[in-house]
Amino acid sequence: MKKSAFFLAALCSGSLLVAGCNSDKAADSTATTTETTTTEGAASGDMAGMDHSAGATGSAAGGDSPQLVAMNEMMQKMHAGKPKGNTDHDFAHHMLEHHKGAVVMADIQLRDGKDATMRQMAEKIKADQLKEITALEAAATRLDSAPTNYKPNDPADPFTSKMKGSMDGMMQNMPKTVADPDMNFNMLMTVHHQSAVDMAKAELAHGKDTNLKQMAQMMIDAQEKEIQQLKDWHQKNADKM
Repeated sequence: MKKSAFFLAALCSGSLLVAGCNSDKAADSTATTTETTTTEGAASGDMAGMDHSAGATGSAAGGDSPQLVAMNEMMQKMHAGKPKGNTDHDFAHHMLEHHKGAVVMADIQLRDGKDATMRQMAEKIKADQLKEITALEAAATRLDSAPTNYKPNDPADPFTSKMKGSMDGMMQNMPKTVADPDMNFNMLMTVHHQSAVDMAKAELAHGKDTNLKQMAQMMIDAQEKEIQQLKDWHQKNADKM
């Protein structure tokens, strides 16, 4: 009887030890898998596979400004779009979401803004980008079956690098929002426009479609001019900070 009890106790002890070891191994395996997945994701260089949320950016008391929320939503939509591997196709799709974000921001300015100059700029930006959205939608559809000509998962690919750089630049230069809606539109649209200019320059350098390259040049010309206008207004209205 004593021998049976001792054997049973030893068996239970051994089972617990094995279960404990298996549990530790499972935990180690989970941690390793998570670390590997995270590392591989960061190293992939997928221009549309990175979290470009601007949620960490500071804002005025009472939560994020509507303009910042619109920027976040735009970047999440760009992030969700998976690149095909054709420069013209992917430029059209990324710029399409980028333009839609600008229209939302312009609408917010027209709803909340008071400054006449910023309201006029919002009206022009909305009109121009709605027109270009129609052209980008047509181009995106036309290029759906275009052959691959670059590597969206290779960070060393020139087009991938430039497109990723435009998104990274938008994130790195994201301003802290303030209480004044005109100033928020001004600051965020400046960063937004610069990102569009950078993407358009990537299309000019590596795109093949003549129509899209012409549109990219028009975007650069128009938005660089507006960037300067936004900066001039900002300098004259520093008190709104």
